[in-house]
Amino acid sequence: MNSEKAIYLAHVLNIFAFIALAVWYVVPRLRMLSRAKALMALTCVHLGRTLCLEIYSSQDAGMKMANAVRDQIVVGDLAGWALALVILFCLHSRPRLSIALIWLLIIETVLDMGSGTVALIRDGSIGGINGTSWLIVVFYLPMVQVAVGLTIWQLITRRSEPMKF
Repeated sequence: MNSEKAIYLAHVLNIFAFIALAVWYVVPRLRMLSRAKALMALTCVHLGRTLCLEIYSSQDAGMKMANAVRDQIVVGDLAGWALALVILFCLHSRPRLSIALIWLLIIETVLDMGSGTVALIRDGSIGGINGTSWLIVVFYLPMVQVAVGLTIWQLITRRSEPMKF
């Protein structure tokens, strides 16, 4: 198996693992929380998106990736991180605004991950991801993807609940 296939396989396997963990442990806990607290917990997962800055170290250590692809990944992830931080503050003071911002975060995340993946494939660098970058792609990104799915579920199924802590 080559490194490109290995990264795809590991990513998919971890998505299934995180879905199972979410069903068994996260979903029951979210149901016990208020709507605002559940959305806050799911939004906190995006605070790890500063991990994207590690890509500079990976490039310095020899990972081959075009600077334009690197910059696209970094800008998209830092935008998602900043939006998540704004949402966390809004959940305390402007809960109605936070719902619109959470939907914006979902759209931003899906577009960022999709365009980042396409850019990596087009650049031919996805098979060259290694070290910490490899762990981020196959471990952290599936966690974010499952969190996005859970967030959509919370927004749709609990839309009639008040936004109170």
